[in-house]
Amino acid sequence: MSTAAAPPSAWSLPRLAAALLAVDPRGLGGVAVRAPAGPARDAWLGELAALLPPHAPVRRVPPGTAGERLAGGLDLAATLAAGRPVAERGILSAADGGVVIVPSAERMEAAMSGHLLAALDEGECVVERDGISLRAAARIAVVALDEGEPDEGGVPLALADRLALHLSLPPSPRGWDDEPGFAPTDVARARDRLASAVVTEEIAAAACRLAASFGIDSLRAPLFAVRAARALAALAGEAEATADHLAAAAALVLLPRAIVLPEMEPEPEGEDEPPPPPDAADQAEGESTSSDRLDDIVLQAAAALLPPDVLAALRSGAAARAAGRSDGRARSSTHGRRIAARAGDPRRARMDVLATVRAAAPWQRLRGRCGARLRVRAGDFRVQVRERKTGTTVIFVVDASGSSAAHRLAEAKGAVELLLAESYARRDRVALIAFRRAEAELVLPPTRSLARARRLLAGLPGGGATPLATAADAALALAGTVRRGGSAPVLVFLTDARANVARCGATGRPAAEADALHAARRIRADGVSTLVIDTSPRPSPLAAAFAAQAGGRVLPLPFADARAVGSAVRGLAIGAKAAA
Repeated sequence: MSTAAAPPSAWSLPRLAAALLAVDPRGLGGVAVRAPAGPARDAWLGELAALLPPHAPVRRVPPGTAGERLAGGLDLAATLAAGRPVAERGILSAADGGVVIVPSAERMEAAMSGHLLAALDEGECVVERDGISLRAAARIAVVALDEGEPDEGGVPLALADRLALHLSLPPSPRGWDDEPGFAPTDVARARDRLASAVVTEEIAAAACRLAASFGIDSLRAPLFAVRAARALAALAGEAEATADHLAAAAALVLLPRAIVLPEMEPEPEGEDEPPPPPDAADQAEGESTSSDRLDDIVLQAAAALLPPDVLAALRSGAAARAAGRSDGRARSSTHGRRIAARAGDPRRARMDVLATVRAAAPWQRLRGRCGARLRVRAGDFRVQVRERKTGTTVIFVVDASGSSAAHRLAEAKGAVELLLAESYARRDRVALIAFRRAEAELVLPPTRSLARARRLLAGLPGGGATPLATAADAALALAGTVRRGGSAPVLVFLTDARANVARCGATGRPAAEADALHAARRIRADGVSTLVIDTSPRPSPLAAAFAAQAGGRVLPLPFADARAVGSAVRGLAIGAKAAA
């Protein structure tokens, strides 16, 4: 199969990636595959297994696998029988020389990711705990299967950086048989030729320049591109990697990581006669032109290997990576997925029985165990540490007083609707508190229902005095309720901060402003993220002072529209979710 002349079909690059990983699994580290479970993914995994060296182990790691099972640890049954710590190898060392498949990698726990990173970096698993010392070889490649939606976080960044190949599989196996693959014997011969394949300095330098032009800041990416180009040369039976090999490597290694995609200029028409050789004075300029020409050739060839829809997806993916993502998670002792165990009081949190037995088992001989009864002490108790995804609840606190209330309410309504349109996928909610006269009213309880929000917002009245302190107290109380429910609250005040009603209901600016500043300090003490959108015709010192006392920031926005408000709030919500 010729890598340079391969047609841009949906299966050309995935089948090439399987062959490359089988040629140099340890050197390439593995592959991050975005694909849902189904026949297409099963076909690709089956081909990868068939191309691997004979007897190479292939191990699957189910989601939520404990660290002891993954990296090795205490053999509980043998330890209880022997009365002394007995070590047991884990999945990673059992896969030494082969491949570890990780389904649902987008939901991978930090502990599992750490064990995989250690195995990829060191080639071994080291366990020093529970009275045991275990060191076992774990020279593995990782196949991380990302089954999430395109707008989800994907494979953890640290792990994805150590996996050379990144690809997305077609949703169905249609066209699989139309794309010729590699025979196991060809891949085996390529493995034998790999050590003798050469990558010139020119090709290596071009890989570095391409990575820089794509905005890739990882040093591993160009190194992986060079290794992939060398493996491609070995597959083609050639002694030296060429620009065509680097182009195919770039399509699998560099383009999926791109933060920016440079525009590709069309190839020039053939010249009637070759240009004259440069003289000594133009030598430096000629070398620069030659390197630029090589980069253009590689970039155009890499793009030619990609189907048009894949290239468009890469462009949108690069834009998403440039914008960045954040996924909030919260620790809990009762809810969510179990991620670890720690020493603790089982009366205050859910007890982890297996971890408790593991902690007690190495000490049974010293404790004088008799018979099959296990002696457990208070220091052995372990409780579960669980993790659950957190959403964000944006609480709009809208000043509905005065003659310009209708304008402010229109801004708030538009911003709420824009945020609600995106909230379902992010598990976010929006609430609205309107304040005027002497009270603050919860107009819209926390919700993700756009229809309900529109219905409740439609008849919201305006006019009257400005009880800012009362509104801040109501917003803080709602934020506490939201936080206890497991969401990260964000307060957004749309006001000019010209308070004129105190907490007690008396009118007068000095007392009202003092109460408002006191309420703002309570918000700061509670650690709630706060944004004050100043709706005054000119920036108001009162709004700035209120924001400073609340520990937030002020956004002078006298001519705010719904999109501007929504953009400002979205940035604050991402930060609140990350800190939750």
